[in-house]
Amino acid sequence: MQTVSSPRNNKRIAPLAVLPVFFDLNGKRVVVIGGSEPAAWKIELLAAAGAQVDVYAEAACEELSGLLQHRTPHPAQRADLSPAGRGEASHSAAGFGDHHFGGSIVPSPLRGEGHGEGSVDLHIRPWTPADLTGAALAIADIEDDAGAHAFIAAAKAASVPYNVIDRPEFCQFQFGAIVNRSPVVVGISTAGAAPILGQAVRRRIETLLPQTLTQWAQLAAKVRDTVMDRLAAGPQRRAFWERLADNAFGNRAPAAADAEVTFAAQPAVGRVTLVGAGPGDADLLTIKAVRALQSADVILFDDLVSSEVLELARREAKRMLVGKRAQRESCAQDEINAMMLSLARQGKHVVRLKSGDPMIFGRAGEEIEMLESHGIAVSVVPGISAGIALASRLGVSLTHRDHAQSVRFVTGHSRKGVLPDTLNWTALADPATTSVYYMSRRTLPGIVTELTAKGLSPETPAIIAGSLGRSEEQIWRGTIAEAVQAVQAFPTSAPTIFAVGDALGMRNSAELGLPRLTEAL
Repeated sequence: MQTVSSPRNNKRIAPLAVLPVFFDLNGKRVVVIGGSEPAAWKIELLAAAGAQVDVYAEAACEELSGLLQHRTPHPAQRADLSPAGRGEASHSAAGFGDHHFGGSIVPSPLRGEGHGEGSVDLHIRPWTPADLTGAALAIADIEDDAGAHAFIAAAKAASVPYNVIDRPEFCQFQFGAIVNRSPVVVGISTAGAAPILGQAVRRRIETLLPQTLTQWAQLAAKVRDTVMDRLAAGPQRRAFWERLADNAFGNRAPAAADAEVTFAAQPAVGRVTLVGAGPGDADLLTIKAVRALQSADVILFDDLVSSEVLELARREAKRMLVGKRAQRESCAQDEINAMMLSLARQGKHVVRLKSGDPMIFGRAGEEIEMLESHGIAVSVVPGISAGIALASRLGVSLTHRDHAQSVRFVTGHSRKGVLPDTLNWTALADPATTSVYYMSRRTLPGIVTELTAKGLSPETPAIIAGSLGRSEEQIWRGTIAEAVQAVQAFPTSAPTIFAVGDALGMRNSAELGLPRLTEAL
């Protein structure tokens, strides 16, 4: 046998600390040893997954007792599945509800639709190796090493996968943090290294998944066979599932007619989403922007979009740089328009990823008009513009009741690369206004000349920011008179904004930790 390629050399899959596997426990017997609070958490989880849980403990903690006593007794009975359990005293609860001797079962309230019943039997006695016979899994809360080794030996003899709670060195499998939108279930593992970090990751994912995802997943399960019968394999089926997934993230529950409407809506063309990537920090993307990136077939991105933002895109999406930056376009707007149109006509979901906000100092208006004129559906996802990001980054308000009652975002260069001759410098020199000049690295001296000529004080506070939100970020603060020299320390290739106004002087440079002129050069 010849090895053609090794998974180790597959750069698309980095080494895995553990393999995420989803175990169907519906109707299977699981043994839990211990009646502690950590054991109670595992018992609740196992029963929610449909397991028939046998608990062996000499005493039950308050949490476990609460699970057993939560509901009134249910008349349904089940035989004790424990090999050592017949005739012994046991407390039983189905769905953590009933508490009595003899065993009972009712539907688990935490199970997803289409699954069976989970139950819990508490056996008040020490465990024995025979208790593990026939179990699908075995979990124990044992603190001492000798007890853990005895448990592991019994589990191995019974060929049962085992886990000692909070003792990763004694585990064949681990429990991760869970996001539950059953039948959609997301598991997060840190391989036992940092459970609190896993919980933090879970909270991040929780914000991305709407609560209505459960109903949409249930609808998908119901129509799956119909999809296989009615739609051809390949692009047609994929288009259906993409539309259903888009609806699932719309934060509304599905109506009965949604599936038929989705079947009927078989568009001949794709769609385009204009997405704002913000100033560069991936953490500043909106949830809707991340969802668009994760559903894209093709991403046309600007030169200023950071690699951290692109990492959030669907792995299979094709990425195409249409790098546009002042004074050095590598792709003309007509070419970008033609690309979007061609890809959309192929049925693709095209994401046009722009730095900042797509509707501020971009060509979004032209792109929307062109696409709509050809019958292509277009949507827009806003992003955080650099002027807003600068204010948040420094904790400096762009407005102040005593100093600035308006904010203006102004382009720092025209199509020819110089200051536009249509700007109203008298209005821009208003001391009660904060102005932010975009793309102003080369034209900043001219901006200062125009403002001071119209009466703005040379001592007016100013901030220069280059590559905002990126690792190479530079920020300087001083006056507009000092800014003319300070800007020379900024690379000509850096995306630069220039903010001017009295409101920017409410906090001094020392408070903000920013250099003045002498430190910047």
